[in-house]
Amino acid sequence: MEFTAGGRLEVRITPSDVGKRVSVRQLTGGGAGTEKFTDTVGVLTSWDDGVLVITRRTGESVHIPESALVAGKVVPAAPARRRGPAASFEELATVCARAWQPVESEPLGGWLLRAAAEPPGSGGAQVPGSGGERAGSTRTGFTRTGFTRRANSVLPLGDPGLDLDQALERVRRWYQERGLPAYIQAATGAEGTQEHLCAELERRGWRSEVTAELRIGALAPLGDLDADISRVRLDRTCDDAWLRRYQRSGTPGPHVLHVLNSGPSVWFATVPGVPGLSGVTGEGDVPAAIGRCVVDGRWAGFMAVEVDPAHRRQGLATAVMTALARRALEEGASAAWLQVETDNDGARALYDGMGFAVHHRYHHFRSP
Repeated sequence: MEFTAGGRLEVRITPSDVGKRVSVRQLTGGGAGTEKFTDTVGVLTSWDDGVLVITRRTGESVHIPESALVAGKVVPAAPARRRGPAASFEELATVCARAWQPVESEPLGGWLLRAAAEPPGSGGAQVPGSGGERAGSTRTGFTRTGFTRRANSVLPLGDPGLDLDQALERVRRWYQERGLPAYIQAATGAEGTQEHLCAELERRGWRSEVTAELRIGALAPLGDLDADISRVRLDRTCDDAWLRRYQRSGTPGPHVLHVLNSGPSVWFATVPGVPGLSGVTGEGDVPAAIGRCVVDGRWAGFMAVEVDPAHRRQGLATAVMTALARRALEEGASAAWLQVETDNDGARALYDGMGFAVHHRYHHFRSP
């Protein structure tokens, strides 16, 4: 990382460079003889009161005292991806949103407020609400209000048409009226993502609760995997057995079914299980594995890939995704996407082996 001009370190950035991608070097350490240089690359999201805030691709905010800055410069945008389909952040964000459609939505300028809450008086059945980002593992975390953060959060793809504080107040009121926590889904790590918004939300006390990777890859190699798909059944709707594997607990309300069945072309995959091995009693047969795919133009999105713990390490997740990929290829899709939480190491390793690479990361910020 070259910072010098004529052999001297130089700070070549100013507060006017807020919003640009920068590379900076700071001096850290506790005293004479212990100092060292630390480099940081990311978007300069603020420079106030003698402190720079740089947001990295991961969404992490780094605070650097101006007094510790020894070098800095504006750098080009992150290099283009070297494998997988070409895609812009806005295209992917729009496609992903169509795969998890809310029960109700309302525009706020270029923002979209989304809700998929349980209808009043429906008994408060417990359904997963951990954000729905996790795939290929047991889901944890439940809420009695909204089904998945993706269908119960603001999608901010433009200007809200209001001052930010006014927009955030409108967001809080809108979700409060529906008995829901206020979330905003914001992304980092690609050209056109929302590092500045993330920093402004943090500054106002909003906290990121979930971070997930949006991964993309070519679809044909997934369909060509050597997987035994003979047991995989594909359907246009999810039946009670599929829901028992997906839900784990409780009875899904109409808002859950609305979200799951929404999308341009939706497919559900089921691998029948063996009675007695599911760990669920009194519920009839529970599938050994399930999955969901939404085909939308050239894109095929994979989600809700889950395998019964008693049937793990048998290639069922691969079989489910391969069967869904082949159906998506028949419908004309050529590219694939999926979302996986950053702490789900098992699923991330699986998707690494399938050729999926990180395009960007997104974070769900909750109102204080």
